[in-house]
Amino acid sequence: MSTITVDPPEAEALDAYSRTVTSVAERLAPSVANLRVLRRTQRGQVPAGAGSAVALTPDGFLLTSAHVVAGRDRRGRATFTDGREERFEVVGRDALSDLAVLRVEGGDLNAAELGDAERLRVGQLVVAIGNPQGFAGSVSAGVVSALGRSLPARSRRTARIIDNVIQTDAALNPGSSGGALADSRGRVVGVSTAVAGIGLGLAVPINEATHSVIGSLMSEGRVRRAYLGIAGGPRPLPPHARRRSGRDTCVEVVEVVPGAPADRAGVRPEDLIVEVGSAAVGRVEDLQRLMVADLIGVPISMRVLRGGRELELDLVPAELE
Repeated sequence: MSTITVDPPEAEALDAYSRTVTSVAERLAPSVANLRVLRRTQRGQVPAGAGSAVALTPDGFLLTSAHVVAGRDRRGRATFTDGREERFEVVGRDALSDLAVLRVEGGDLNAAELGDAERLRVGQLVVAIGNPQGFAGSVSAGVVSALGRSLPARSRRTARIIDNVIQTDAALNPGSSGGALADSRGRVVGVSTAVAGIGLGLAVPINEATHSVIGSLMSEGRVRRAYLGIAGGPRPLPPHARRRSGRDTCVEVVEVVPGAPADRAGVRPEDLIVEVGSAAVGRVEDLQRLMVADLIGVPISMRVLRGGRELELDLVPAELE
């Protein structure tokens, strides 16, 4: 009878991998809650879905995906791995980033440490902790498959791209949404948001932009954004503009919403946006990043190319409703 032997270096590598995943799970699992979402009806509260959430602060704030608690009057129960169960209410949700903040009635939570997704590298080990199919505290591990992915999001008539989304092959299944994607030190670097296919999971990154969203949701219950009222797409710059600016791409205006700030400023379909304020615009995401609350009601210039001519238009962004 033959026996299979494992070379010591291979065994050590396996042990190191297992130790890392085990360490992350032990550190982070107590911070991840299983959500049972309820909605009010004339017959009382009825089930409206399930998901996961990550404890943000010891005094009761949780972070989850906006689509997990989508709809009016959502509330429910958050259950932790130690068996503790708390009622939660939605403090604020932002469909355009797919993030939401909840608060449970009790405090003394095991708050997770937030990391920085900007430091991730393709091939890096990540660990996902959530509640797929309601199985609380489930752990899966994999690698960062790709970075810089985009995920469309929509709120009413407004569409937006969530950029720098993390792609991973760590198993994410229904119920994992809102759960933690962590690095090898147990720091949360992403919030699981979608299962795009077999072996393909996506997570909203934890970075400077999402920190701002989370802070706004905690303090105001919503995220204020500036609004121009245009729809556009990427387009290569004409050769003469490329030589002058040193850039290759711009954003072409496809549609202008009647009565919106861009319309009042004279922006037209087929205009090529190359600059807003002093910031270069090469992609739709560049334009989105500029639409922060500080720009609401503040005059700003937009440089566009129209029929080969360069124009500077003045507009005043409104607040996105």
